[in-house]
Amino acid sequence: MTAPGTFTPQPGPAPLPRMIRAQAALETRMLLRNGEQLLLTVIIPSLLLVLFSSVDVVDTGSDGKTVDFLAPGVLALAVLSTAFTGQAIATGFERRYGVLKRLGASPLPRWALMTAKTCSVLVTEVLQIALLTVIALALGWSPHGNPLTVALLLLLGTAAFSGLGLLMAGTLKAEATLAAANLVFLLLLVGGGVIVSLDKFPDAVRAVLQLLPISALSDGLRDVLQDGAGVPWGDLGILAVWAVLGLGAAARWFRWE
Repeated sequence: MTAPGTFTPQPGPAPLPRMIRAQAALETRMLLRNGEQLLLTVIIPSLLLVLFSSVDVVDTGSDGKTVDFLAPGVLALAVLSTAFTGQAIATGFERRYGVLKRLGASPLPRWALMTAKTCSVLVTEVLQIALLTVIALALGWSPHGNPLTVALLLLLGTAAFSGLGLLMAGTLKAEATLAAANLVFLLLLVGGGVIVSLDKFPDAVRAVLQLLPISALSDGLRDVLQDGAGVPWGDLGILAVWAVLGLGAAARWFRWE
């Protein structure tokens, strides 16, 4: 005989870590199946790296190989495209269609949903960085510096751009988010030190551009990977400030409906 209650249903939510893993896996699969997202996060950075490394299109201001200058900037662009632009657009339309409202009413806490989205972003970035690194090495890239410092820069950059992306998605309409996120992406591509050195800008303009998170990330990565410098504390400080402001503002003003 079996003990009483052995086959009694025990309804209830799954353990929280399991819910976060399942939601993160779902978010990652949805992102990788989206052709527009793949264009933004994978194809555009890869094409920029190959094109500007192979053809003398712009003056990077670097005395060494062009790919040594471009590779760190394109890695920063990959973080921008995934953590900010892609996440802002996807989350904005999820909010518009009521997906976030329904998920917010599920057993998965809202903070856990944001955690799952962040994990999805990190998984996508790992795949991006691996692909771009292989391409850059094939083009003759010779990276230097401490990998841990590079990882710290990428993590802080991800936090900064995620906060700003969620803030935009949670406060603007989906169509406005789509337009604004793509516009910001293009502006930062040109003025963020990704493919054009900030030294090419006037002093007054450069002083402002250097305070942007994309500039701090690209310059910090370039100092470490191209020049073999130590920890770029100034760039890390700028990214940390943007991360605190962006995530704090997103937590304060994000609207789920």
